[in-house]
Amino acid sequence: MKTIGIIGCGNLGLSLSKGFLVNPNFRILANRRNPISVSLDRFEWASVEDIIEKSDIVILALKPYAIDDFFAQNGQIITSRNIPWVSVVSGLTYKKFLLFLSLASFPFVRAMPNTAAEVSESMTALSFHDVNSDQKTDVQKLFKLIGNALEINEDLMEAATIIGACGIAYVLRFMRAMIQGGVEVGFDAKTATEIVSQTVKGAAQLIIENKTHPEEEIDKVTTPKGCTIVGLNTMEHSGFSSALIKGIVESYRKIEN
Repeated sequence: MKTIGIIGCGNLGLSLSKGFLVNPNFRILANRRNPISVSLDRFEWASVEDIIEKSDIVILALKPYAIDDFFAQNGQIITSRNIPWVSVVSGLTYKKFLLFLSLASFPFVRAMPNTAAEVSESMTALSFHDVNSDQKTDVQKLFKLIGNALEINEDLMEAATIIGACGIAYVLRFMRAMIQGGVEVGFDAKTATEIVSQTVKGAAQLIIENKTHPEEEIDKVTTPKGCTIVGLNTMEHSGFSSALIKGIVESYRKIEN
């Protein structure tokens, strides 16, 4: 049984735990400032020292503002074992990680999953540094338990954060608007939510399975003088696509600063 350590086990860490524990061969050792009651088999709270000593892979999921203090307090013990460290901390690059530890190299993976890990539907971007083939395979298998995992260059990690992690919120806000529209045209909120949820799931599955561009699938449901094209054009005249693109770009500028 492999042991996965999660340091800074907040909302994202708990989502990851639930996804990883689908595999009966994993157990989780987790740490957070104020432990809470968690009803998960093979999950337990532990000290940072125990996590580093007993884990096969350590996932660092602290808030960015807590990183400096964490490395100041734990730098020596981190380097005591040559195990992969996987950072899901926004902005913690491999270069910064090495500077904190005063090292020239160390097994390190930058990862950006999203909270859909909880239901095994995360999109995780991965960037590998100084890991051997077995370590790389173990990390890839781990994150494929919670959805899809894609290897990218580290210089694209901030962009992946905006599209994949922040993107959950963007999609949910779009769904909320669709539900509100459904209520306005006659459905109760529960029924509208069920219809919208399955519609969004189906739309995504069309793109995934057919490997088509969204516009190709849009063309299949827009007929001349039909209600679909009227709705689409009205949204575009109100700035739907441009507002979404602008929001993504502004989020990217924020994370870059």
